[in-house]
Amino acid sequence: MGSNSLNHRLDVLDYLRGFAMIGILFVNVILLLDIGMPEADTPGEMYQKFLYLFVEARFFSIFSFLFGVGFYLFISRANAKGNNGYLLFLIRVGLLFLFGLAHVFFNSGEALMPYAVFGALLLPLYKARREFKLAAGLLITAVCAITGQKLLLVPGFMLLGMAAGEYRVFEDIGRKRKGWAVFTLIMLLLGAAGLYYQYSLAPGQPFSYMVVEGVDDPMVIKASQFIQAGLLVTPVVTGVYIGAFVMLMGSPVFRRLLSPLRDYGRMALTNYIGQTFLVLLAGQLFGYSGSIGLMESLWLVLVIHGLQVTASVVWLRLFAMGPLEWLWRAGTYRKLPQLRKQR
Repeated sequence: MGSNSLNHRLDVLDYLRGFAMIGILFVNVILLLDIGMPEADTPGEMYQKFLYLFVEARFFSIFSFLFGVGFYLFISRANAKGNNGYLLFLIRVGLLFLFGLAHVFFNSGEALMPYAVFGALLLPLYKARREFKLAAGLLITAVCAITGQKLLLVPGFMLLGMAAGEYRVFEDIGRKRKGWAVFTLIMLLLGAAGLYYQYSLAPGQPFSYMVVEGVDDPMVIKASQFIQAGLLVTPVVTGVYIGAFVMLMGSPVFRRLLSPLRDYGRMALTNYIGQTFLVLLAGQLFGYSGSIGLMESLWLVLVIHGLQVTASVVWLRLFAMGPLEWLWRAGTYRKLPQLRKQR
Protein backbone atom coordinates (compact mmCIF):
# COMPACT_ATOMS: atom_id res chain seq x y z
CA MET A 1 0.00 0.00 0.00
CA GLY A 2 1.51 3.29 -1.08
CA SER A 3 2.06 6.25 1.20
CA ASN A 4 -0.59 8.33 -0.59
CA SER A 5 -3.18 5.63 0.12
CA LEU A 6 -2.09 5.43 3.73
CA ASN A 7 -2.38 9.17 4.30
CA HIS A 8 -5.69 9.59 2.46
CA ARG A 9 -8.77 9.46 4.67
CA LEU A 10 -11.33 7.05 3.26
CA ASP A 11 -14.54 9.08 3.51
CA VAL A 12 -16.69 6.07 2.70
CA LEU A 13 -15.74 4.60 6.09
CA ASP A 14 -16.98 7.75 7.84
CA TYR A 15 -20.25 7.54 5.92
CA LEU A 16 -20.63 3.90 6.97
CA ARG A 17 -19.91 4.74 10.61
CA GLY A 18 -22.58 7.43 10.48
CA PHE A 19 -25.01 4.94 8.97
CA ALA A 20 -24.20 2.43 11.72
CA MET A 21 -24.70 5.14 14.36
CA ILE A 22 -28.23 5.66 13.04
CA GLY A 23 -29.17 2.02 13.53
CA ILE A 24 -27.57 1.24 16.88
CA LEU A 25 -29.68 3.57 19.01
CA PHE A 26 -33.00 2.07 17.88
CA VAL A 27 -32.13 -1.06 19.87
CA ASN A 28 -30.01 0.47 22.66
CA VAL A 29 -32.85 2.77 23.76
CA ILE A 30 -34.87 -0.29 24.81
CA LEU A 31 -32.33 -1.24 27.46
CA LEU A 32 -31.55 2.33 28.50
CA LEU A 33 -35.20 3.22 29.18
CA ASP A 34 -36.33 -0.23 30.33
CA ILE A 35 -38.98 -0.43 27.62
CA GLY A 36 -41.32 -3.37 28.04
CA MET A 37 -43.03 -5.55 25.47
CA PRO A 38 -45.62 -3.79 23.29
CA GLU A 39 -49.29 -4.66 23.48
CA ALA A 40 -50.75 -7.12 20.99
CA ASP A 41 -52.28 -5.84 17.74
CA THR A 42 -50.65 -2.41 17.98
CA PRO A 43 -48.09 -0.58 15.82
CA GLY A 44 -45.60 -1.33 18.60
CA GLU A 45 -45.94 -5.06 17.91
CA MET A 46 -45.18 -4.56 14.21
CA TYR A 47 -42.27 -2.25 15.04
CA GLN A 48 -40.81 -4.86 17.40
CA LYS A 49 -40.72 -7.41 14.58
CA PHE A 50 -39.21 -4.78 12.27
CA LEU A 51 -36.38 -4.18 14.73
CA TYR A 52 -35.50 -7.87 14.92
CA LEU A 53 -35.72 -8.31 11.17
CA PHE A 54 -33.75 -5.26 10.03
CA VAL A 55 -31.91 -3.67 12.97
CA GLU A 56 -30.95 -5.99 15.84
CA ALA A 57 -27.28 -7.11 15.52
CA ARG A 58 -27.04 -5.67 11.98
CA PHE A 59 -25.54 -2.28 12.81
CA PHE A 60 -23.54 -3.65 15.73
CA SER A 61 -21.90 -5.96 13.17
CA ILE A 62 -21.19 -3.07 10.78
CA PHE A 63 -19.36 -1.29 13.59
CA SER A 64 -17.34 -4.43 14.39
CA PHE A 65 -16.38 -4.73 10.73
CA LEU A 66 -15.38 -1.06 10.53
CA PHE A 67 -13.32 -1.43 13.70
CA GLY A 68 -11.38 -4.16 11.90
CA VAL A 69 -10.80 -1.96 8.86
CA GLY A 70 -9.65 0.87 11.12
CA PHE A 71 -7.46 -1.58 13.06
CA TYR A 72 -5.53 -2.47 9.91
CA LEU A 73 -5.30 1.09 8.59
CA PHE A 74 -4.19 2.57 11.92
CA ILE A 75 -1.24 0.22 12.36
CA SER A 76 -0.27 0.42 8.68
CA ARG A 77 -0.28 4.22 8.70
CA ALA A 78 1.60 4.43 12.00
CA ASN A 79 4.29 2.02 10.78
CA ALA A 80 4.59 3.89 7.47
CA LYS A 81 5.32 7.09 9.42
CA GLY A 82 8.12 5.38 11.35
CA ASN A 83 6.13 4.91 14.56
CA ASN A 84 5.57 1.69 16.48
CA GLY A 85 2.08 0.94 15.25
CA TYR A 86 1.64 -2.06 17.54
CA LEU A 87 2.42 -0.10 20.70
CA LEU A 88 0.26 2.83 19.62
CA PHE A 89 -2.62 0.48 18.86
CA LEU A 90 -2.34 -1.16 22.30
CA ILE A 91 -2.43 2.28 23.91
CA ARG A 92 -5.38 3.19 21.71
CA VAL A 93 -7.48 0.14 22.66
CA GLY A 94 -6.43 0.55 26.30
CA LEU A 95 -7.89 4.04 26.28
CA LEU A 96 -10.97 2.75 24.50
CA PHE A 97 -11.38 0.19 27.28
CA LEU A 98 -11.28 3.02 29.84
CA PHE A 99 -13.94 4.94 27.90
CA GLY A 100 -16.05 1.78 27.95
CA LEU A 101 -15.40 1.20 31.64
CA ALA A 102 -16.82 4.62 32.42
CA HIS A 103 -19.66 4.15 29.93
CA VAL A 104 -20.78 0.77 31.29
CA PHE A 105 -21.96 2.41 34.54
CA PHE A 106 -24.65 4.12 32.47
CA ASN A 107 -25.19 1.61 29.65
CA SER A 108 -24.74 -2.04 30.63
CA GLY A 109 -24.93 -3.08 26.97
CA GLU A 110 -22.07 -0.84 25.86
CA ALA A 111 -19.70 -2.16 23.16
CA LEU A 112 -16.44 -0.27 23.65
CA MET A 113 -14.91 -2.69 26.16
CA PRO A 114 -15.52 -5.79 23.99
CA TYR A 115 -14.04 -3.97 20.99
CA ALA A 116 -10.96 -3.04 23.02
CA VAL A 117 -10.48 -6.56 24.39
CA PHE A 118 -10.95 -8.33 21.05
CA GLY A 119 -8.77 -5.72 19.32
CA ALA A 120 -5.91 -6.45 21.72
CA LEU A 121 -6.38 -10.22 21.39
CA LEU A 122 -6.36 -10.04 17.58
CA LEU A 123 -3.26 -7.84 17.40
CA PRO A 124 -0.90 -10.81 16.76
CA LEU A 125 -2.91 -11.58 13.61
CA TYR A 126 -2.09 -8.22 12.02
CA LYS A 127 0.87 -9.79 10.20
CA ALA A 128 -1.05 -12.91 9.18
CA ARG A 129 -1.73 -13.35 5.48
CA ARG A 130 -4.85 -11.60 4.31
CA GLU A 131 -6.22 -14.90 3.00
CA PHE A 132 -5.96 -16.32 6.53
CA LYS A 133 -7.75 -13.30 8.03
CA LEU A 134 -10.53 -13.64 5.47
CA ALA A 135 -10.95 -17.40 5.99
CA ALA A 136 -10.78 -17.14 9.80
CA GLY A 137 -13.23 -14.24 9.81
CA LEU A 138 -15.72 -16.13 7.65
CA LEU A 139 -15.41 -19.28 9.77
CA ILE A 140 -15.78 -17.51 13.14
CA THR A 141 -18.67 -15.38 11.89
CA ALA A 142 -20.49 -18.40 10.45
CA VAL A 143 -20.04 -20.54 13.57
CA CYS A 144 -21.15 -17.75 15.91
CA ALA A 145 -24.16 -16.90 13.73
CA ILE A 146 -25.25 -20.55 13.63
CA THR A 147 -24.81 -21.01 17.39
CA GLY A 148 -26.38 -17.66 18.25
CA GLN A 149 -23.30 -16.19 19.97
CA LYS A 150 -23.89 -12.49 19.35
CA LEU A 151 -20.89 -11.15 21.28
CA LEU A 152 -18.50 -13.53 19.50
CA LEU A 153 -19.60 -12.13 16.16
CA VAL A 154 -17.33 -9.19 17.03
CA PRO A 155 -13.93 -10.88 16.42
CA GLY A 156 -15.24 -12.53 13.26
CA PHE A 157 -16.34 -9.24 11.75
CA MET A 158 -13.14 -7.58 12.96
CA LEU A 159 -11.06 -10.12 11.06
CA LEU A 160 -13.21 -9.60 7.97
CA GLY A 161 -12.65 -5.86 8.33
CA MET A 162 -8.88 -6.33 8.68
CA ALA A 163 -8.89 -8.44 5.51
CA ALA A 164 -11.02 -5.84 3.69
CA GLY A 165 -8.54 -3.14 4.68
CA GLU A 166 -5.63 -5.18 3.39
CA TYR A 167 -7.46 -6.03 0.16
CA ARG A 168 -8.13 -2.26 -0.17
CA VAL A 169 -11.77 -2.84 -1.07
CA PHE A 170 -12.79 0.68 -0.03
CA GLU A 171 -10.24 2.47 -2.21
CA ASP A 172 -11.30 3.70 -5.65
CA ILE A 173 -14.79 2.29 -5.21
CA GLY A 174 -15.81 3.88 -8.52
CA ARG A 175 -13.45 1.56 -10.40
CA LYS A 176 -14.60 -1.40 -8.28
CA ARG A 177 -18.27 -0.72 -8.84
CA LYS A 178 -18.85 -3.96 -10.77
CA GLY A 179 -17.31 -6.06 -8.01
CA TRP A 180 -19.36 -4.26 -5.37
CA ALA A 181 -22.50 -4.74 -7.48
CA VAL A 182 -21.92 -8.50 -7.75
CA PHE A 183 -21.22 -8.75 -4.01
CA THR A 184 -24.34 -6.73 -3.15
CA LEU A 185 -26.55 -8.77 -5.47
CA ILE A 186 -25.36 -12.06 -3.97
CA MET A 187 -25.85 -10.76 -0.44
CA LEU A 188 -29.27 -9.38 -1.39
CA LEU A 189 -30.47 -12.76 -2.67
CA LEU A 190 -29.12 -14.58 0.36
CA GLY A 191 -30.43 -11.89 2.69
CA ALA A 192 -33.92 -11.98 1.18
CA ALA A 193 -34.05 -15.75 1.63
CA GLY A 194 -32.74 -15.45 5.17
CA LEU A 195 -35.22 -12.75 6.16
CA TYR A 196 -38.07 -14.75 4.64
CA TYR A 197 -37.01 -17.71 6.78
CA GLN A 198 -36.75 -15.55 9.89
CA TYR A 199 -40.12 -13.93 9.25
CA SER A 200 -41.70 -17.37 8.91
CA LEU A 201 -40.73 -17.96 12.55
CA ALA A 202 -42.19 -14.67 13.80
CA PRO A 203 -44.50 -15.23 16.79
CA GLY A 204 -48.08 -14.09 16.53
CA GLN A 205 -47.83 -11.82 19.56
CA PRO A 206 -45.27 -9.54 21.27
CA PHE A 207 -42.30 -11.32 22.81
CA SER A 208 -39.43 -10.94 25.24
CA TYR A 209 -36.32 -9.13 24.00
CA MET A 210 -34.08 -12.11 24.75
CA VAL A 211 -33.85 -15.81 24.05
CA VAL A 212 -35.64 -17.80 26.78
CA GLU A 213 -34.65 -21.41 27.31
CA GLY A 214 -36.17 -24.20 29.40
CA VAL A 215 -39.75 -22.98 28.91
CA ASP A 216 -42.51 -25.17 27.45
CA ASP A 217 -44.72 -22.33 26.21
CA PRO A 218 -44.95 -22.71 22.38
CA MET A 219 -45.06 -18.92 21.86
CA VAL A 220 -41.91 -18.41 23.93
CA ILE A 221 -40.15 -21.16 22.01
CA LYS A 222 -41.17 -19.63 18.70
CA ALA A 223 -40.03 -16.15 19.79
CA SER A 224 -36.65 -17.56 20.80
CA GLN A 225 -36.35 -19.30 17.43
CA PHE A 226 -37.23 -16.01 15.70
CA ILE A 227 -34.46 -14.16 17.59
CA GLN A 228 -31.94 -16.94 16.96
CA ALA A 229 -32.81 -16.93 13.25
CA GLY A 230 -32.09 -13.20 13.24
CA LEU A 231 -28.55 -13.87 14.44
CA LEU A 232 -28.19 -16.62 11.84
CA VAL A 233 -28.91 -14.24 8.96
CA THR A 234 -27.03 -11.28 10.46
CA PRO A 235 -23.86 -11.76 8.34
CA VAL A 236 -25.70 -11.65 5.01
CA VAL A 237 -28.04 -8.80 5.99
CA THR A 238 -25.01 -6.85 7.22
CA GLY A 239 -23.36 -7.58 3.87
CA VAL A 240 -26.42 -6.19 2.06
CA TYR A 241 -26.29 -2.98 4.08
CA ILE A 242 -22.57 -2.45 3.54
CA GLY A 243 -22.70 -3.30 -0.16
CA ALA A 244 -25.76 -1.19 -0.89
CA PHE A 245 -24.37 1.78 1.02
CA VAL A 246 -21.02 1.62 -0.76
CA MET A 247 -22.87 1.49 -4.09
CA LEU A 248 -24.74 4.67 -3.11
CA MET A 249 -21.42 6.32 -2.28
CA GLY A 250 -20.40 5.83 -5.89
CA SER A 251 -22.95 8.48 -6.83
CA PRO A 252 -21.92 12.15 -6.31
CA VAL A 253 -25.58 13.05 -5.77
CA PHE A 254 -26.01 10.60 -2.90
CA ARG A 255 -22.63 11.57 -1.42
CA ARG A 256 -23.85 15.17 -1.19
CA LEU A 257 -27.28 14.22 0.14
CA LEU A 258 -25.80 11.94 2.79
CA SER A 259 -22.84 14.14 3.67
CA PRO A 260 -24.17 14.83 7.21
CA LEU A 261 -23.66 11.11 7.91
CA ARG A 262 -19.96 11.57 7.20
CA ASP A 263 -19.68 14.10 10.02
CA TYR A 264 -21.83 11.91 12.27
CA GLY A 265 -19.43 9.03 11.62
CA ARG A 266 -16.27 11.09 12.10
CA MET A 267 -17.48 11.80 15.64
CA ALA A 268 -18.64 8.22 16.29
CA LEU A 269 -17.08 7.89 19.76
CA THR A 270 -18.47 11.22 20.97
CA ASN A 271 -21.88 10.50 19.48
CA TYR A 272 -22.05 6.90 20.72
CA ILE A 273 -21.49 7.95 24.33
CA GLY A 274 -23.56 11.07 23.72
CA GLN A 275 -26.53 8.92 22.72
CA THR A 276 -26.52 7.27 26.13
CA PHE A 277 -26.33 10.66 27.85
CA LEU A 278 -29.21 12.11 25.82
CA VAL A 279 -31.48 9.09 26.30
CA LEU A 280 -30.89 8.99 30.05
CA LEU A 281 -31.35 12.77 30.25
CA ALA A 282 -34.69 12.46 28.47
CA GLY A 283 -35.62 9.65 30.84
CA GLN A 284 -34.90 11.85 33.86
CA LEU A 285 -36.37 15.10 32.56
CA PHE A 286 -39.57 13.67 31.08
CA GLY A 287 -40.02 10.53 33.18
CA TYR A 288 -39.60 8.22 30.20
CA SER A 289 -37.75 5.44 32.01
CA GLY A 290 -40.04 2.41 32.26
CA SER A 291 -43.06 4.43 31.18
CA ILE A 292 -42.96 4.71 27.38
CA GLY A 293 -43.52 2.14 24.68
CA LEU A 294 -41.63 1.20 21.56
CA MET A 295 -43.37 3.67 19.28
CA GLU A 296 -42.63 6.55 21.65
CA SER A 297 -38.99 5.44 21.75
CA LEU A 298 -38.90 5.62 17.95
CA TRP A 299 -39.75 9.33 17.99
CA LEU A 300 -37.21 9.97 20.76
CA VAL A 301 -34.48 8.25 18.74
CA LEU A 302 -35.31 10.30 15.65
CA VAL A 303 -35.10 13.53 17.66
CA ILE A 304 -31.74 12.52 19.17
CA HIS A 305 -30.35 11.65 15.75
CA GLY A 306 -31.50 15.00 14.40
CA LEU A 307 -29.79 16.84 17.25
CA GLN A 308 -26.57 14.86 17.00
CA VAL A 309 -26.27 15.00 13.22
CA THR A 310 -26.82 18.76 13.27
CA ALA A 311 -24.35 19.23 16.13
CA SER A 312 -21.75 17.08 14.33
CA VAL A 313 -22.01 19.11 11.13
CA VAL A 314 -21.68 22.41 13.00
CA TRP A 315 -18.87 21.17 15.26
CA LEU A 316 -16.73 19.90 12.40
CA ARG A 317 -17.05 23.21 10.60
CA LEU A 318 -15.13 24.74 13.49
CA PHE A 319 -13.04 21.88 14.86
CA ALA A 320 -10.86 19.15 13.35
CA MET A 321 -12.36 16.28 15.38
CA GLY A 322 -14.92 15.52 18.06
CA PRO A 323 -14.11 16.23 21.74
CA LEU A 324 -13.75 12.58 22.77
CA GLU A 325 -11.84 11.82 19.55
CA TRP A 326 -9.46 14.65 20.49
CA LEU A 327 -8.98 13.20 23.97
CA TRP A 328 -8.49 9.71 22.53
CA ARG A 329 -5.88 10.94 20.08
CA ALA A 330 -4.09 13.01 22.73
CA GLY A 331 -3.81 9.98 24.99
CA THR A 332 -2.65 7.71 22.17
CA TYR A 333 0.18 9.96 20.97
CA ARG A 334 0.82 11.57 24.39
CA LYS A 335 0.62 15.09 22.99
CA LEU A 336 -2.20 17.56 22.45
CA PRO A 337 -3.37 17.67 18.84
CA GLN A 338 -4.76 20.88 17.40
CA LEU A 339 -8.50 20.94 17.91
CA ARG A 340 -9.69 24.16 16.32
CA LYS A 341 -9.43 24.37 12.55
CA GLN A 342 -7.14 27.01 11.13
CA ARG A 343 -8.75 29.48 8.77
